[in-house]
Amino acid sequence: MSRWSEVIKFVKVEQTTDDDGFPVTTETVGDNVFANKKSVRSAEFYQAAQQGFELQVMFEVRSIDYNDERILLWCEKKYEIVRTYEKTDIIELVCRIFDGVRA
Repeated sequence: MSRWSEVIKFVKVEQTTDDDGFPVTTETVGDNVFANKKSVRSAEFYQAAQQGFELQVMFEVRSIDYNDERILLWCEKKYEIVRTYEKTDIIELVCRIFDGVRA
């Protein structure tokens, strides 16, 4: 497997209000970030399924590239980052397809 062969983009989500005081959600897509694609661990996959949602993929990225974003783009699909696990200078991001409803 090639190291750092996948390209993801983090999405920054900001909640603001418009001129009339109504809430507005703004999404800003960041630059390309190189990542390693990995499989979700089976125990974590089944535990999530018991809670009613499916984990699809896990990425490893350099910790310096991650700033607590909760959404990422990969292969033209939007994913919610459900869990993170930091290992020295690498962080694991466990993700599910983003359906507009946060877990």
